[in-house]
Amino acid sequence: MPAMAEKSKKPQRLKARLPRGLEDRGPAAIKATRAMVEKIRAVYELYGFEPVETPAMEYTDALGKFLPDQDRPNEGVFSFQDDDEQWISLRYDLTAPLARYVAENFDALPKPYRSYRFGYVFRNEKPGPGRFRQFMQFDADTVGSATPAADAEICMMAADTMEALGIPRGSYVVKVNNRKVLDGVLEAIGLGGDDNAGRRLTVLRAIDKLDKFHADEVRKLLGPGRWDGGEEGKGDFTKGAELSPADADIVLAVTQQRADWREAIAAAETYLAKSEVGQAGVSELEEIAKLVAASGYGSDRIRIDPTVVRGLEYYTGPVYEVELLLDTKDEKGRPVRFGSVGGGGRYDGLVSRFRGEPVPATGFSIGVSRLQAALTMLGQLDTRAEFGPVVVTVFDRDRVADYQKMVAELRQAGIRAELYLGNPKNMGNQLKYADRRNSPCVIIQGSDEKARGEVQIKDLIEGAKAAAAIASNQEWRETRPAQFSCAETDLVAKVREVLARHDVAWG
Repeated sequence: MPAMAEKSKKPQRLKARLPRGLEDRGPAAIKATRAMVEKIRAVYELYGFEPVETPAMEYTDALGKFLPDQDRPNEGVFSFQDDDEQWISLRYDLTAPLARYVAENFDALPKPYRSYRFGYVFRNEKPGPGRFRQFMQFDADTVGSATPAADAEICMMAADTMEALGIPRGSYVVKVNNRKVLDGVLEAIGLGGDDNAGRRLTVLRAIDKLDKFHADEVRKLLGPGRWDGGEEGKGDFTKGAELSPADADIVLAVTQQRADWREAIAAAETYLAKSEVGQAGVSELEEIAKLVAASGYGSDRIRIDPTVVRGLEYYTGPVYEVELLLDTKDEKGRPVRFGSVGGGGRYDGLVSRFRGEPVPATGFSIGVSRLQAALTMLGQLDTRAEFGPVVVTVFDRDRVADYQKMVAELRQAGIRAELYLGNPKNMGNQLKYADRRNSPCVIIQGSDEKARGEVQIKDLIEGAKAAAAIASNQEWRETRPAQFSCAETDLVAKVREVLARHDVAWG
């Protein structure tokens, strides 16, 4: 019994576990993100946007539609109460914090105010494959301009960004619509007023399916509903908006995809002739189309697409999405269609909540994490791990100062370098460590080399190539591939030669 009691008192080891919906990222992924972000930043700055940073947390009421209820803020955001019992939330996107920043600094900022920012956002949603609770976005916004020229510029910048990231023309498209057109459609079929909010949402969800379903299937969603299996009783049932056939005809006529933007505009003008808000949306779309065409952006890059809905409720005018058109396969050979990797629109009411006066704004957000996954699968990102530092080994324990001096010389020359800080007893372990660090080369100096004023440089990259080609261990020992001596005073120059030979960036 005493032995059992003693065993039960043994402390439990804490289990290392990653929270659901999050991911750890290593050097290769971080390197790829850094490369992406720099390319996006270069395009945004080319368009005159300047950086701004906002915190990862905001007062919950500043986030717009996500307001606290009696017990805690609505689902969708991660929230907590601070010591004065005010609700604070992790940012859901980068737009709502910008609206707060602009309102708070309104008089000090130039108008229009053009800014960009990137960082992680947080969604309190059920995680799934490729769906994380923390992911990176990169936004650009113009605040203080009501002209559709600001929206057109955002669309052109989105197209240029895709090409800067290596996505060829014809493999992406920026799709543009206007929420006023959609509001005009809803008005034309009699779904105005608060009483019809639920049915309006059902209609918008049906329209959003037009890029996935045939129009006949969407007609079912606009009418009585749709069975996923195609026949009654098969699969799950999605309740429809219960529109009449005539009203469904109007919705489908306005939202039908057309090859020429002029045809899309003409259809909207015809069916929304009696809708003031609908006509305003049509006029804005027409101006955007003319502006991008005048700047040399054809319909293969930017096109009017009446099916674009966008989910967030604060959009008030033009809305846009960037869709990747490439089909590829995942690691198991299954077909993958990436779809939307970014989007945005006009949100004229968001800053106004803080100001009590109209403040027009429009913006665009790239889903960096999602786009990085797409670019990696398409082979447009270098996902190889970066080479590590040059490792200076410790051959004689009492000469650590000499080895540290070599490290300092390499660093002063702009070359990444480190001294081996583990147990120096076994040289083989030191070389294994350098391999695991993906080091391009190691420096070795024993007492004999020191007496001659020399060092040994072992080229690990060349050595790995030679090892693959040599079958005999004896032959390996005899040839000692990729290892050579040089004068101690030539250390920096010879290491640079090794790095240059393998195109390793060193400074």
